[in-house]
Amino acid sequence: MKPSNLIATLNERIAAFRADTEGRGETFYQGPSRINLAGFPPKEHWDDWIALEPIKGTGRRREKHYMLVPTTCFNCQSSCGLLAYVDRETMEVRKFEGNPEHAASRGRNCAKGPATLNQITDPDRILYPMQRVGERGEGRWKRISWDEALDQLATRIRAAIVEDRKKEVMYHVGREGEDGFTESIFQAWGMDSINTHTNICSAAGRTGHQYWMGFDRPSNDFANAEVILLTSAHLESGHYFNPHAQRIIEAKKRGARLIVVDVRMSNSSTHADHWVSPYPGSEAAIFLSIARHLIETKTYNRDFVARWWNWREFMAAQYPDDADTFEAFEARLAETYAGYTFEYAAAEARIDVRQLAAVAETVAGAGTKLCTQNWRSAAAGNLGGWQVPRTLFMLNALMGAVATEGGMAPNAWNKFIPKNPMKTEHPDWWNDLTFPGEFPLSVNEMSFLLPHFLKQGRGKLDTYFTRVYNPVWTNPGGFDWVEVLSDESKVGLHAALTPTWNETAHFADLVLPMGHASERHDLVSMETHDGRWISFRQPVARAARVRLGETINDTRETNPGEVWEENEFWFDLTWRIDPDGSLGIRQHVASKTDPERPMTQDEYYAWIFENSVPGLPEAAEAEGLSPLAYMRRYGNFQVGLGSAMHYEDEITGNALGEAHTDDRGRVFTTSAVDFGNGPTPEADPEGRLPVGVELDGAVRRGFPTPSGRLEFYSATLAAWGWPEYALPTYIKSHIHADHLAADQMPLVPTFRLPTQIHTRGANSKWLDELAHNNPVWMNPEDGQRLNVADGDLIRVHADLGYFVGQAWITPGIRPGVIACSHHMGRWQFTPGGNREQRTMETDIARAGDDWTLTPVADHSPMAPQEGKDAARVWWTAVGVHQNLTFGVHPDPISGQHCWHQGVRVTKAEVGDQPGQVYVDRSKSTDVFNEWMGRTRPAATVSPDGNRRPRWMLRPMKPRGDAYKLPKGSG
Repeated sequence: MKPSNLIATLNERIAAFRADTEGRGETFYQGPSRINLAGFPPKEHWDDWIALEPIKGTGRRREKHYMLVPTTCFNCQSSCGLLAYVDRETMEVRKFEGNPEHAASRGRNCAKGPATLNQITDPDRILYPMQRVGERGEGRWKRISWDEALDQLATRIRAAIVEDRKKEVMYHVGREGEDGFTESIFQAWGMDSINTHTNICSAAGRTGHQYWMGFDRPSNDFANAEVILLTSAHLESGHYFNPHAQRIIEAKKRGARLIVVDVRMSNSSTHADHWVSPYPGSEAAIFLSIARHLIETKTYNRDFVARWWNWREFMAAQYPDDADTFEAFEARLAETYAGYTFEYAAAEARIDVRQLAAVAETVAGAGTKLCTQNWRSAAAGNLGGWQVPRTLFMLNALMGAVATEGGMAPNAWNKFIPKNPMKTEHPDWWNDLTFPGEFPLSVNEMSFLLPHFLKQGRGKLDTYFTRVYNPVWTNPGGFDWVEVLSDESKVGLHAALTPTWNETAHFADLVLPMGHASERHDLVSMETHDGRWISFRQPVARAARVRLGETINDTRETNPGEVWEENEFWFDLTWRIDPDGSLGIRQHVASKTDPERPMTQDEYYAWIFENSVPGLPEAAEAEGLSPLAYMRRYGNFQVGLGSAMHYEDEITGNALGEAHTDDRGRVFTTSAVDFGNGPTPEADPEGRLPVGVELDGAVRRGFPTPSGRLEFYSATLAAWGWPEYALPTYIKSHIHADHLAADQMPLVPTFRLPTQIHTRGANSKWLDELAHNNPVWMNPEDGQRLNVADGDLIRVHADLGYFVGQAWITPGIRPGVIACSHHMGRWQFTPGGNREQRTMETDIARAGDDWTLTPVADHSPMAPQEGKDAARVWWTAVGVHQNLTFGVHPDPISGQHCWHQGVRVTKAEVGDQPGQVYVDRSKSTDVFNEWMGRTRPAATVSPDGNRRPRWMLRPMKPRGDAYKLPKGSG
């Protein structure tokens, strides 16, 4: 393009922006983000975007022509939009920036999004299917074909199905990154075999919300809040970090008040109007003292509480002789929480009572624009931590800030999951390796207990998949995982679906290379704000070549090496499991136009976009595109705006002519009813479905809880063996001072870094440069008491042994508590099979139950033999793998692993090295048995002969009699 033409083009674009924003004083992008991002290329020019780039050593610039292809980030749960800049000359991806068409991330990304480029260009990534040679864990591999790998897997899985050994097949996933595809595959196989990482992550956060409203996640309208109360460093590294952070800061700019409850001085704390640094585990006491203040001062929303709390059920159960009036309930409510004074909570939290009173006054002034958040953090750290979000949500429930502008809504009202064409059914059997009888109320699978169950002889695994999951490194007690994964009598074949080497893949039989964010298809939607959207992750190189007119039949044609994507992999594997259709499986993945072959990705997603996404076909038609072409072009579609108070929706129609209303106002019907978004309530013993609640002479949708209302009182907890926790209350954590020895202190090992990706950052040089060590945070008072100076090596003695870390003396952590982030301490064996940038060469030795992990060289990462960035690795620290020293701490109700540790800190001894770990494996069994002793199994507490309350959420929820306890188990 001549300079004159270039100038004309630029002037044309500038004029378009000005036309759109005339009179506004700002320049906004012309897309759903409507954000002040004038520098983003207009979508009309995404086929050929011209950028001027410097010519090295000349001082001149040249034009580069790019095709801009949208996809979705896969480096955390937020699923922000990405735009890949594809060089039209070489068809290589040169960089990733934000996608301004994405309604949640609005063109913005954190460091993890652009770092996707490091992942796809990583010289150490796995490019071909690999099979173990020699003993498992020996580190020797050979390259095989995809056909060989698929045939091995299909043969084993088909045999397990035919021989009724379905329990022996397990898919263990960490970050799903998609909504429902793989679950449908396993349902097609008839499997209840999906295991997730949730109970080491967010199970307690989910539990606290589920008992209140039937939904297990909140959706936060931070943008319109007047008061924002965050538990943990949510603003910088929370569940939906980037979409939430930008809205929180925008709210701050217009005057919203920010309260941060976090033991550390995080980046989030520096933005707070009130930073509360409590003793870990005391958070529920803090929130209940605020609730007491609202009740005592009558600054709560009486109309909302009277209308939508299940207060009558509470009074009937606990005060049956009292008058059936709201005033009588109010008196009992005040009486129940009278003991949670500011003085009591401040003493438990070890904070200034005046600060707590000021926070309570701030909350009291929020009205219905109170937005709160706890997901992991305190909930995940503590025994009874699920009461932290439960007591926090109580503040919203008192203020009526539920599904209001600036409040907090159930997640399903701001999340959109479309139906897919596979049309599968839930399984008809129960997998007690994932949902064991000891945990009838656990929100998700008890995945981190799997090695203990296998060693107890509760079952074995014939075929075990791990995907975006590294249990050897991520879970507590990693040496238990090493032991089990090394034993072929317990795990027959382990297939690691991963694009990079990790500690768990080292113990696999098959390592199968799967695509990164720009090399795969997925659909994802998250409850990031008050609005609904769906995002399309797509293989960028494939989409770019199709846009140029090529026909691509398989993603391997455009990915590096033989890297595949899971969707095509699962379709192919399913076809091989049932090649003749005799098992009734292959029909679910068969093409609708040619049943003799599997569906293609174009067929699969075209069906969804044409049939399951409201408004998308019309939006696509308006631009002369098919729905699939529209999503490939823009990558995101905004399904709706605003959650509204769906619990107030009036239910009408013929079904109500058959309705039955019980004495609590719960309305049931025998006819099919559209329950809208969210979980469908379970039928009663007569088979009638709860359709709503009767209010003001009308039937309102309500909530998918047994009462149909917000459940201040949980009849479920009372009936299933935990009556003492039927109300929101404070449970003293296992690391409460009452439970620790005089020389112990709490270790907080859960906090995240905003520039790292759990275990998947080892192959991202840019992110590693930003954060590559995890020193132990220690207050100067504790440093002086322990005679530890900044930079000293220390031993931190936890449940099973000790790890050697480096002390960071800082006033950013409260006295009496230490903290150590995760992400770090990645290791590989010697001799190293891979050359990852942020791992340490390690020797693992075992003498009976004594295990040691010892660095055998300095902590310098293994520099790859190729790649420009490898030459720029200047750092030597890689941190310590602290999780190896932790025993399993399953909360008996939520099932959440309680991460906080009671530890002793001593100075390192002669010969200790950073990253060194010692574990007495026998203690792992002792800790497991101790915590299992806290449970109340279904066989002893079930009020109805079921394994679990039927109304509660459960992934892969079985059908029929699968819920019934086995005969003789009571």
